[in-house]
Formats: sequence, C-alpha cells, structure tokens
Amino acid sequence: MQEAEILKALANERRLQILDWLKDPVANFPPQVDGDLAGDGVCALYIAEKLGITQPTLSEHMRVLVQAGLVDQKRIKQWAFYRRNEERLAEIKEKLLQAL
Repeated sequence: MQEAEILKALANERRLQILDWLKDPVANFPPQVDGDLAGDGVCALYIAEKLGITQPTLSEHMRVLVQAGLVDQKRIKQWAFYRRNEERLAEIKEKLLQAL
C-alpha cells in the first residue's frame, strides 16, 4: 500500500480513536462471549456501540484500516473481530520518521 493511502486511513478522527482503543482492548471494552479481547480482537458491535455509529459506518472505517494493514480482521461465527497490526504500525512509524 502506498504511503498516501496509509496517511488517508489515519486522517480520520474516528479511525484514530479506534486504533487508540485497540491498543488496550481489555481496558476499553467489556468482556465478550466469543473471542478473547487481547488474542482475537474486539467484536465490531462493541466498537460501533462505543463510537455511537451504525454497523455499516463502522464496516467502512474498518475496511479502510484493514486495507491499510493497520488492523487485522478475524471471523468467529458470524462476527468480525479486530485487533491492531503492531508490526505494520511499527513499520509505518519508522517510514514516517525517516521521511521527516
């Protein structure tokens, strides 16, 4: 993915909030019935609820984050779970620091 697309993904306040919450999912989200918060990620329903947005709106935000490689998606049953891609975020941070 090109740097401009990554920056575009990061240029949205809600997506930045999601990334921040996903840094520490146990502290930011309630326990889940399916999936481990730290291991599997956070259920999309919890993220949408916390942001106060609809599921389709969240799906678009998460699509952008997943395509940028910032977040990984995992399916459990019919639910989508998301967690940060720390390796990719470190790579992006390093590239940005080199560019500046």
